[in-house]
Amino acid sequence: MTTSTRGAEKVPAVLVLEDGRIFRGRAYGAVGETFGEAVFSTGMTGYQETLTDPSYHRQVVVMTAPHVGNTGVNDEDPESAKIWVAGYVVRDPARIPSNWRSRRSLDEELRNQGVVGISGIDTRALTRHLRESGAMRVGIFSGNALPDEGTMLAEVRQAPEMKGANLSEEVATKETYVVPAIGEKRFTVAAVDLGIKGMTPHRMAERGIEVHVLPATATAEDVYAVNPDGVFFSNGPGDPATADGPVAVMQAVLERKTPLFGICFGNQILGRALGFGTYKLKYGHRGINQPVQDRTTGKVEVTAHNHGFAVDAPLDKVSDTPYGRAEVSHVCLNDNVVEGLQLLDQPAFSVQYHPEAAAGPHDAAYLFDRFVSLMEAERA
Repeated sequence: MTTSTRGAEKVPAVLVLEDGRIFRGRAYGAVGETFGEAVFSTGMTGYQETLTDPSYHRQVVVMTAPHVGNTGVNDEDPESAKIWVAGYVVRDPARIPSNWRSRRSLDEELRNQGVVGISGIDTRALTRHLRESGAMRVGIFSGNALPDEGTMLAEVRQAPEMKGANLSEEVATKETYVVPAIGEKRFTVAAVDLGIKGMTPHRMAERGIEVHVLPATATAEDVYAVNPDGVFFSNGPGDPATADGPVAVMQAVLERKTPLFGICFGNQILGRALGFGTYKLKYGHRGINQPVQDRTTGKVEVTAHNHGFAVDAPLDKVSDTPYGRAEVSHVCLNDNVVEGLQLLDQPAFSVQYHPEAAAGPHDAAYLFDRFVSLMEAERA
């Protein structure tokens, strides 16, 4: 990715999909070129949390909401220390941000961090195309001396695909750090960072949990060195079929029957650890308005998602695994994709979506309480 941080308001930009579809607009953010997987997010708010979610590493995010940047950028809401998206696509960026916490415009933040974007294109048409044809590689090119269309398309088709990509180590912490419990400490949790968002350990800290965040390369010995009451596996980017290391660690946790909770990538890791396969969705689930049913209660939740892969587990029966019986606990009501797993014979469960949901909704916050209940029961 090559970028320039000069003003981009009137600089031409071109978005090129690997199937040859082209959209022309104006540069937004940094000027230059960038490549990634084109995906769309249906959230109407929470763009700052989306941009800083490590799960979006190497993805070019298309916002389906037409007006983006209204509330600017603040210093309180980032989910990590930087913007992780490979590129950003909006239709109608806000000209003037308006919010009492705003410190700078979204366009300025993208420029400062060298994130190439494009505005002024028909994002509705682009989203419909991705729904029909599936997520695919894309390039954004901007500047006054753009390559010809054939050259741009060739560069897009040379970019790496998401399938087979092992990315969690690229976004995870390199050193262990601790998020202390808020108030009285009740439990210790070892959290394997596969691309963790800042709000996740905070939600646990709110419940009296001291969270030790470990690198993606952590071993079972590293996990148990902190003497955990429970183990957590985070969200993250890439293809779960490449995550053999985290799968082996999770299997070691399951062998010891330590209370276990996983979200998003962690759900896929649990699926693999139990012997299920994973597969790439046509265009994935991204946004903060996805309907999921908790099959254990029948309740329907509005949930926050960001995943392009899913677990291939049977919806209609309890499965026998090396660690006891397992069942699908949550399902997406749009397409019947597996959105959660739970073991029936030991304290382990996971969900495919994001219950910490800093930008909302908060329907699934009870899952952290469920994790606490498992640790309480184990201690008793």
